[in-house]
Amino acid sequence: MDNGDLTPGSHVEIIPATWRDLTALQRLEKACFTEDSWPIWDLLGVLSLPNVVRLKAVVDKQLVGFIAGDERNSSNLTWIVTLGVLPPYRRMGIGRALLAECESRISLPAIRLTVRRSNEAALRLYQEFGYQQIGVWANYYIGKEDALVLEKKQAGTG
Repeated sequence: MDNGDLTPGSHVEIIPATWRDLTALQRLEKACFTEDSWPIWDLLGVLSLPNVVRLKAVVDKQLVGFIAGDERNSSNLTWIVTLGVLPPYRRMGIGRALLAECESRISLPAIRLTVRRSNEAALRLYQEFGYQQIGVWANYYIGKEDALVLEKKQAGTG
């Protein structure tokens, strides 16, 4: 993916992430989710457990975005468990590129995710991709903010 909004000569690559990305992912989590950032054990899990689609966005050899989709064959759905882009790289299409690539690698027919009710930018992105609200988890996030549960049915999967 090339993006004209990045500095001249910069190029965004969407590639698989590995456990070697742990330190960079920790920085991204803290920058994107502050009080809701995952502890190191959860990050290790998302980077190493089977049946997880894990992708990173890289600009100038730096991890600037990350997405993980946990494929749960027993329930025939995938949970997008995290999607984050470092603040200086937002509004450049990186989150959109990560979500599109992750979805293209998911083989199950339904995808779900949660998002803070107040995260209007993320809600717009998910709605553009066809996600619809199917529920609310009250007081889910730190600060007692509700999580909206969104779902998308994928055509041609399953």
